[in-house]
Amino acid sequence: MINTTFKPLMDFNMKTDANAVFSRGTAVYTGLKDNPEFTTQSLPVDLTAFKSALDDLSVGIANAMDRGIKALAERDHCKRGVVKMLRQFVHYVEANCKDDVKIFLSSGFAIVSTVRQPIPPLSQFIRRIDPTQISGQLLVTLVSIVAAFSYELRWARGGTADSWTVQPVVKTRPPVLITGLTPGAAYVFQARALTESGYTDWSDSLSRICI
Repeated sequence: MINTTFKPLMDFNMKTDANAVFSRGTAVYTGLKDNPEFTTQSLPVDLTAFKSALDDLSVGIANAMDRGIKALAERDHCKRGVVKMLRQFVHYVEANCKDDVKIFLSSGFAIVSTVRQPIPPLSQFIRRIDPTQISGQLLVTLVSIVAAFSYELRWARGGTADSWTVQPVVKTRPPVLITGLTPGAAYVFQARALTESGYTDWSDSLSRICI
């Protein structure tokens, strides 16, 4: 037995695309059919009835391609039935999988990933630009470059950037606090790094509206 904590991926509801509901339903039907971990007699919904509901949804999806009001309503009615059955199945599987993620996944359901995906930087040298709780201020976080001795950040109001304000930055932490900005105005930001070869080119311009 695997003692773990995981959260079922509830990727099916009435707002979910009908094709996605059908895809999840098909995976669950295949996963539960003849699965020794979940006996047919104990399932909350008869698999034959579930298969019939999936077939009806498949037909409903095909008929709704012409966007007719009646066909769309019938498709959504079929989707509602499949979603209701999936909810019953997922609660049953969660309660009877013995806290074993492999057994849970064998049912055709998925789990919410616990792996945090890194947020990509906004540009080569600027990681993020955030507002503060004070109007007229922005926090600019730079990307740390291994070969950099220091950095420069510049900004200008408007899209033409005729008049830059330049600020030297020694370290990327903490973020650079920019004050004195005009609330409601758009500003463009660029940054560059100082290396052994001199200053790099300025990064691509990033535009933000100051609140």
